[in-house]
Amino acid sequence: MAQVELIMPKMGESVAEATIIKWLKDEGDTVELEESVLEIATDKVDSEVPSPSEGILKKKLFNEDDVVKVGEAIAIIETGGGDSPDSGSSKAELNGSENSSKKQEEKSPAVAEAQKMVTAAAETTGDISRSSNGRFYSPLVRNIAEKENISQQELDNIEGSGAEGRVTKKDILSYLDNRGEAAPVAAPKDSQESKPSPAPTKAPAASPQPAPVSVNQGDEIIEMDRMRKKIAEHMVMSKHTSPHVTSFVEADVTNLVNWRNKVKNEFQKREGEKITFTPLFMEAVIKAIKDFPMVNVSVDGTNIIKRKNINIGMAAALPSGNLIVPVIHNADQLNLVGLTKRVNDLAARARNNKLQPDEIQGGTYTLTNVGTFGNVMGTPIINQPQVAILATGSINKKPAVIETPEGDFIGIRHKMFLSHSYDHRVVDGALGGQFVRRVADYLESFDTNRDW
Repeated sequence: MAQVELIMPKMGESVAEATIIKWLKDEGDTVELEESVLEIATDKVDSEVPSPSEGILKKKLFNEDDVVKVGEAIAIIETGGGDSPDSGSSKAELNGSENSSKKQEEKSPAVAEAQKMVTAAAETTGDISRSSNGRFYSPLVRNIAEKENISQQELDNIEGSGAEGRVTKKDILSYLDNRGEAAPVAAPKDSQESKPSPAPTKAPAASPQPAPVSVNQGDEIIEMDRMRKKIAEHMVMSKHTSPHVTSFVEADVTNLVNWRNKVKNEFQKREGEKITFTPLFMEAVIKAIKDFPMVNVSVDGTNIIKRKNINIGMAAALPSGNLIVPVIHNADQLNLVGLTKRVNDLAARARNNKLQPDEIQGGTYTLTNVGTFGNVMGTPIINQPQVAILATGSINKKPAVIETPEGDFIGIRHKMFLSHSYDHRVVDGALGGQFVRRVADYLESFDTNRDW
């Protein structure tokens, strides 16, 4: 019987590891080719890992909630074929074969690549990798520990719930939530006697604690799902990172509305797609970004990174009530038909949880259409590491003064509000206000005789 390794797949350019959130198969279960074996999650998106071949799930190499590096084997699948060199190292480990040394020389390219990644990670982990008692810490846990100034001794004292007592992301975040309440860890007595007392250091500023919440009779407690927790963390982080300012403009979009009403049936018949207002708004945003490229930037310390590409994120509400932001990469290179097809495709697959990791990364500017919920305006939170986001409100008929060479008169016009939130560290009021005004100008001057 041959054995095939199920490898943790690459989940986007910037993703080096993923968390196993659920095993869909148990050891001994039969799996078909391309059948999903487990569910994994990154900070960006959830996904399923399919089987590379049909056979039997022989062994799980990790448990649920474990963090696994990209390229590492996560399970062994036993197939119906003969022994293959590619599965030698795994069989040696599982069966305790006396020929393990020989098998080790016959590792598959995937295993060799995974081991190279493990070795490279070990060389860059610094002080927090393994403690004196040999306890292993994943790169994710190490990064959190370093960012939160958790010492090695302090980290060693965190109780781990992962395999072999490993500290998981959930463990270290739970520890941080209760860090202030824990008693300080005392240094060994002999070390205190042999070393001089260190100079006093300035205590870190205490992070704000949430107000206590009372639970009354009849109240229902609903635990946030994983995605909602991530959204909450991201929103709080954004408000802590960027000083938000929001500018508002009311735009007369009568020409745009009349044009869409005129062409929407023919557009759907010819292109096989419904044309919504979102790609029309997006087209105006792209033009305005070309006029004001300094809203298409990111901040890295004291450096401003001016983006070459215009990658527009479109906030989409999911049936669960959560939010996701798929990205149209190089949106400025698409015409209106291309934008419409990309918007419809991403929106449909977002609702069905079919987005790929790369499709929710790399955005440089975000558009959110709060008008779809009947809202006239909003004050959106910036999607980090971007520096601006535009909310488009609902389109409503209003009486308005219309100026003509023959005189002014009152008429019914289609109007909407645009709300532009921007990072005041790098986008001042003049730039932020001029940008949203320019978007409104493009919408108001929409050519009703244009083709698509």
